[in-house]
Amino acid sequence: MGRTARHRDSGARVTGQAQSTICVVGLGYIGLPTAAMFASRKIRVVGLDISQATVDTINRGEIHIVEPDLDMVVNAAVSAGYLRATTIPEPAQAFLIAVPTPLKGDCNTPDLSYIAAAARAIAPVLQPGNLVVLESTSPVGATETMAGWLAASRPDLTFPQTHGEASDIRIAHCPERVLPGKVMQELISNDRIIGGMTARCSDEAVRLYSHFVRGDCVVTNTRTAEMAKLTENSFRDVNIAFANELSVICDKLKIDVWDLIALANRHPRVNVLQPGPGVGGHCIAVDPWFIISSAPDKARLIRTARQVNDAKPHWVVTQVEQAVGQHLMMHPEKTAADVTIACYGLTFKPDIDDLRESPAIRIVGRLAECHAGRLIIVEPNIRALPPGLGNAVLSTQDAASAEADVHVMLVDHKQFKNGNIPDRPLVDCRGVWRQ
Repeated sequence: MGRTARHRDSGARVTGQAQSTICVVGLGYIGLPTAAMFASRKIRVVGLDISQATVDTINRGEIHIVEPDLDMVVNAAVSAGYLRATTIPEPAQAFLIAVPTPLKGDCNTPDLSYIAAAARAIAPVLQPGNLVVLESTSPVGATETMAGWLAASRPDLTFPQTHGEASDIRIAHCPERVLPGKVMQELISNDRIIGGMTARCSDEAVRLYSHFVRGDCVVTNTRTAEMAKLTENSFRDVNIAFANELSVICDKLKIDVWDLIALANRHPRVNVLQPGPGVGGHCIAVDPWFIISSAPDKARLIRTARQVNDAKPHWVVTQVEQAVGQHLMMHPEKTAADVTIACYGLTFKPDIDDLRESPAIRIVGRLAECHAGRLIIVEPNIRALPPGLGNAVLSTQDAASAEADVHVMLVDHKQFKNGNIPDRPLVDCRGVWRQ
């Protein structure tokens, strides 16, 4: 259906018309680092965001998210005049859309409303020769849908779906594939999948990303590019589900799952992942549902993996309730209202501030509903608790260790690995307190 080729930037500047101004739509965990990366190459970048607070923060040379090295790059780019933010769309040569693509409520179907809003925002300022790249992780067909929205808003321009290589506007999909905490390094070093609606669209996108990408730019069509990102995260979700299911089985059979996995991984062709309290983040916990929604009668393994991982927080809550019961058996003079629970970690992975789709939040939220006693949260990467956690309070690791009766390890932040093992009973979802 489409062509697949490879492009490697050897370090020399790619020839062709320069992208004199780039507009990045959405200045979150992916959009802001991407904007900063282009600006660090002395390319003028306008960041577009609906949040005035975000715009003001960036224009001061500061950042509103936690990502190593990002603050220095943003500050330097703003100071040098290569990066500025706004809430009002402006003309540019290339538009990169990096907005959220969440799920709709409880039905686990993709919500493309943010992409639709971004398309409506930039449509009035599009000009012949512009390139529009959808970076947001999307269900198969989303890039074509976005192209349709743009065409409907600008009937005076031509688009690839009707005019092919001769279109006024070029459109491509280029999903991000970076690890939070290492975004600034991986934006440069990782390969990029580029799916243009035509060969010319792909070539324009390759030329754009080659300003900073040192990995391969691998060219395909839009649908394959969309599916590739979903496949990567679904692969990880399925493998995490295997580890999480093992942990539940091992608990029933009185086997140390961490020892078991270490032994199994001594096989030269086995690499079982580590279990946890569930799966979080905007990608792994969400993207498999995009595949399921597109082929619900075919995606049986992917659906089961999602169900296993979504069920893990409920299992953890049961373990905590059993630990509370264990404490009460040792202290019959107490009631549940006298028991203090400390939960360590809220983010969806270690050493970041990102709470999106975090299973730890679901666990703490449920404990806040059902536990009659105090609930202490230790999360060194945030300054305030998110809403929906009842009477839970944010505390320090030392205070929690001294005050709590039941200790629950949810996220293995580096600070927790270096701390003392608290008194039992313990619920350790990450193997930090193994003795």
